[in-house]
Amino acid sequence: MYTGHCQCGGVRFQIAGELAPIQICHCSQCRRAQGTPFATNIPVQESAYTLLSGAELLKSFESSPGKRRVFCSHCGSPLYSTKEGLPGVLRIRAGLLNEPLASRPGVNFYTGSKANWWAIHDDVPQFEAGITSAPVK
Repeated sequence: MYTGHCQCGGVRFQIAGELAPIQICHCSQCRRAQGTPFATNIPVQESAYTLLSGAELLKSFESSPGKRRVFCSHCGSPLYSTKEGLPGVLRIRAGLLNEPLASRPGVNFYTGSKANWWAIHDDVPQFEAGITSAPVK
């Protein structure tokens, strides 16, 4: 069981079960949404996610057709995103989780559009675009 919350603590949740590998996304939308060179996401089945408090604080934004980004309307913390093409999956922001994670990064996505000021110095597979592209490393 994992627990997490937003910066102000108004939104609290838990995740049952083990976590999938962390997905690192370098696309320009994730950079803007996080204010960082990449987003660290963990795909979680909706059935494993329980919102404990803060439903009234949840707001969402459709950043591209079929993709919604959910955040806390009080503190602005990005919480997760959903895609119509991946029904039933929440992409939880890894930095929200309270417990130490056994899960480690498993893939770098959209490295073709990564921030020019951020170098990737790991041996995690890199994809210039999404999973449909060939790894560059």
